[in-house]
Amino acid sequence: MTQDIFGQETSLSSADALKEWNAAQLGVLAHAANTADHLGAVLNSAPEFAVGHALKGLAILMLGRSELNQMAADALQVAKSFYEGALPRERKYVDALEAWVNGRPTQSINIVETILDAHPCDTLAMKLSHGIRFIMGDNHGMRTSVERVMSAYAPEHPGRGYLLGCHSFALEETGSYEKAENTGRQALWMAPDDAWGLHSVAHVHEMTGNAKVGLDWLAGREEAWAHCNNFRYHVWWHKALMHLDLGQMDQAINLYDTEIRKDKTDDYRDISNATSLLMRLELEGVQVGNRWDELSEFCANRTEDGSLIFADLHYLLALAGRDRQAETKRMVARIHADGQKRATDAQERMGIPGATAALGLEAFGEGDYGKAFNHLSSARDTMQLAGGSHAQRDVFERMTIDSGLRAGAFDAVEAILDDRRSKRAGGEDNYAMARRALISEARSANTDHSVPAE
Repeated sequence: MTQDIFGQETSLSSADALKEWNAAQLGVLAHAANTADHLGAVLNSAPEFAVGHALKGLAILMLGRSELNQMAADALQVAKSFYEGALPRERKYVDALEAWVNGRPTQSINIVETILDAHPCDTLAMKLSHGIRFIMGDNHGMRTSVERVMSAYAPEHPGRGYLLGCHSFALEETGSYEKAENTGRQALWMAPDDAWGLHSVAHVHEMTGNAKVGLDWLAGREEAWAHCNNFRYHVWWHKALMHLDLGQMDQAINLYDTEIRKDKTDDYRDISNATSLLMRLELEGVQVGNRWDELSEFCANRTEDGSLIFADLHYLLALAGRDRQAETKRMVARIHADGQKRATDAQERMGIPGATAALGLEAFGEGDYGKAFNHLSSARDTMQLAGGSHAQRDVFERMTIDSGLRAGAFDAVEAILDDRRSKRAGGEDNYAMARRALISEARSANTDHSVPAE
């Protein structure tokens, strides 16, 4: 019996396979581009390694693509064929994959948490629980999960830096911004390739309206995310958001062209980076040219997917109001139909908040801002369930606010701005201050009787 890098017993007997397994686990934690290569090497060397097949299946499901579901099911079948030879801890990874293949990632989380009950220093299990909770919009669960195992991690534990990176992000997503920043900085000091911890500190600056400080934080730290898979595009996206808030539109557009859409993939995470940035730019009156075209083409092919409402809503950003009326209506109808079924966790979220939010995005694209505001504001209190981060979902918040402004619902918009500020520890970004100024100007105009009514 051998132990992995985190001190966990494994069923691997080959030293070479164990070396590759350690590298694969560290790759998951660091969002490394070569993770799949290491996992493939493990399975080539030890094809009977059930937990390796389980990790492969879980990673496939995290891609949020319905056409890959069969590959995940195949990985499950292989993993189950070696179930008896696996250790009890390893079998639980297979059980977690089975739950998700059956449409219940929330059950997968519960199973992974039972691993942590007996093996709190299983850093891979910690990261998987964190990642699935993130996809499902369980921000408080992310924090609880990490904090209950922290005392088991000695300072020299190889996974402690990555644990702190996850803790930092969970702290940020639950509004503890100062603690999140300090913890993220410590995470990166302990694990210099912890792009998750680095990006958590960027989230803090985004949420507290400190774009200049955020740019200073990222400057010179490119090596901390250069090794990443497509997560590196997301870190560049954060940098573009900071330029946007500072009014540096040319820099934001340049990052879009040279980094964020450097590779024209249709991965939903890359699409969400792109569509949400272009929408933010357009809300600021920036002409983005034909940049929507390639995104709309990709998203037109995803109307029937239904893997994640987070993905579907971002696909809609590239369809609604962009001469894609047929695809828009097809996607909205499918989201509603899935929401009625409620047979899986994904379908439950298609119903709430998906169906109402989708109608709001469709109306926004059609220029019916009163209808858009009614639907988007109705979905607002449940948007956490869509998954992703506060910063990612803020594009829908901005569309809610801007549709309300265009519909003349100033009091309701002001209340949303006040609530948005309270969730940011009182921090106000330039976007919000500009909208408050617009409300003030509109009210002044309405009370100035020297100005004739239109």
